[in-house]
Amino acid sequence: MAAVLIIDDDVDLCELVAEYLEGEGFEVDAVHDGPSGVERCLATAPDLVILDVMLPGLGGFAVLRAIRERSKVPVVMLTARGDEVDRIVGLEMGADDYLPKPFNPRELAARIRAILRRAGAADDGGGGEPDALTVDDLQMDLGARQVRCGGAEIELTGAEYSILEILVRSAGSVVARDELSRQALGRRSSTFDRSLDVHLSNLRRKLGPRPDGGERIKTVRGVGYLYVKPTGK
Repeated sequence: MAAVLIIDDDVDLCELVAEYLEGEGFEVDAVHDGPSGVERCLATAPDLVILDVMLPGLGGFAVLRAIRERSKVPVVMLTARGDEVDRIVGLEMGADDYLPKPFNPRELAARIRAILRRAGAADDGGGGEPDALTVDDLQMDLGARQVRCGGAEIELTGAEYSILEILVRSAGSVVARDELSRQALGRRSSTFDRSLDVHLSNLRRKLGPRPDGGERIKTVRGVGYLYVKPTGK
């Protein structure tokens, strides 16, 4: 049973979400201020955190930063509907996904399942699958979900890792935008959804250029994205 921690000061909302998620088979805990949220998350190590942007004591972004300093737990941020700035900032700071309020609990449950499936995919032990991927100076340990680039370990969120794994598995070939969004984020790409763009921007920043100074991840306009494979390899 997956454990979900809700950090939101709206007690009624927490009770409603908890009731729905428990009915869907999740174990749910809730706290209602930022400092308690950080403490509970680090003490109990839940499988996923639902985090509201607006919190008393310590804002949602500060909570996310504090969690990310010590944990890779998947985080879904709750934002005000139409507030694109909050959504982009949350993703840039390491959130795995966002959901604008008000939301349908069924959609939240679907997002949670998609994220947990991605996070647990490397632990399923499918026969015949490689346990590592290497392209140029990038190595991905699929079992430990660790990434090293140029010899240095790179900290990625679950969504960033999933996007990178899909691109690296197809290195040298273009992955369609819709397909990348569907596989990595669990939903089709839409005109107004910037999540994929922000995650890709984070990946480019964290990985830096290739050893020859070129781009690692190229955008093929109107088609999708390509992880560059060194010529002759």
